[in-house]
Amino acid sequence: MKIPTQCDVAIVGAGLVGASLAAALKHSGLSLAIVEAGAPPAPDDGWDRRIYAISPGSRQLLSEVGAWQRLDQRRIAAIEEMRVFGENSSIDSAKEAKLEFTAYQMGVAELACTLESRALQHALWDVLQDQDNLELLYPARCKTLTVAEDAAELTLEDGRILSAKLVVGADGRNSWVRNQAGLAASPLDYRQMGVVANFSCELPHRGIAHQWFQKDGILALLPLPGNRVSMVWSASPEKSDILLAMQDEQLSEEVGIAAHHTLGKLRLITRPAAFPLRMMTLPKIIAPRVALIGDAAHNMHPLAGQGVNTGFRDARELSRLLNSRGACTDPGDIQLLRRYERKRKEDIYTMQATTYGLKHLFCNDDPLLRTLRNAGLNATNRIAPLKKLLMQHALD
Repeated sequence: MKIPTQCDVAIVGAGLVGASLAAALKHSGLSLAIVEAGAPPAPDDGWDRRIYAISPGSRQLLSEVGAWQRLDQRRIAAIEEMRVFGENSSIDSAKEAKLEFTAYQMGVAELACTLESRALQHALWDVLQDQDNLELLYPARCKTLTVAEDAAELTLEDGRILSAKLVVGADGRNSWVRNQAGLAASPLDYRQMGVVANFSCELPHRGIAHQWFQKDGILALLPLPGNRVSMVWSASPEKSDILLAMQDEQLSEEVGIAAHHTLGKLRLITRPAAFPLRMMTLPKIIAPRVALIGDAAHNMHPLAGQGVNTGFRDARELSRLLNSRGACTDPGDIQLLRRYERKRKEDIYTMQATTYGLKHLFCNDDPLLRTLRNAGLNATNRIAPLKKLLMQHALD
């Protein structure tokens, strides 16, 4: 019989959110273990197709754990302004439906920063190498999860056994931990794909993120360093297949037309990829000795760019509770986990409701609704306090 390896907190998954949680617990006094299939690939000179818009709050967390300082700052771009356009709006139209947010209006240096997923993952992984209270188990995969009153036990595929007071599921949208813990998930399929690619552009983006709501999808162009942008096009599966099959010049022209040639002529610099979009809301994100964070706990539409930031807020809240647990020495105490769940529910539901509502409001053929929503954009754009209220949550 194998003797279990003991730890206080076992984190399954060392993606962006799982790794940030582990790093945030460096001085917690807890012993940690991470179970991960493999180390992330090292960044290279090419541009990663997966780009994240990191909020100021998430940037602060990444700075506190030492990951932000390890990034190549030349590969990071600031979003200083955001322009959202209604259907049939162009940047030159006198009657455009438009909503604008600026860092100046919000009283911040920037609304967000864009950076590559691969680079951030590698920076976090580097941070974990120097962490004395952490054991990295990789390459490793989980086989079974057994929960008892005083601990949970993970059996790995190679036969190793890991006993922990708390198991954190940070293992993504198809979370194994979530399924093993019996936390039911019924994802809502948006019947859309997120098509991502990067382009160089003829005209400077000036730190402005653009987003166009269309009846059949949502197109976003996010600034990258230099005259480059990252595209996220939320489109039907049929449209997605067409975009993926296009030659480089054809795709560049298609995106340029959809963006009203706002940035002039575009040139593809990374081939497109696509991933399915869905919303997942869980009745509970905790179970005895188990807590979920990141995509294991929630999925949402990428139109607000808040998926990974919501995950970082999960990590920030759970680490805060574990770092300040006081007399509660057991990190898997159900009362502590319930506090985590209560603190996170409002934020998760708010972001999901916002993205779900916007997606269905704008991806709709009703001509009356089109007129009303475009008028709503313009009206909101004229009310500074309302705009500030809308953006404040996303900055956290």
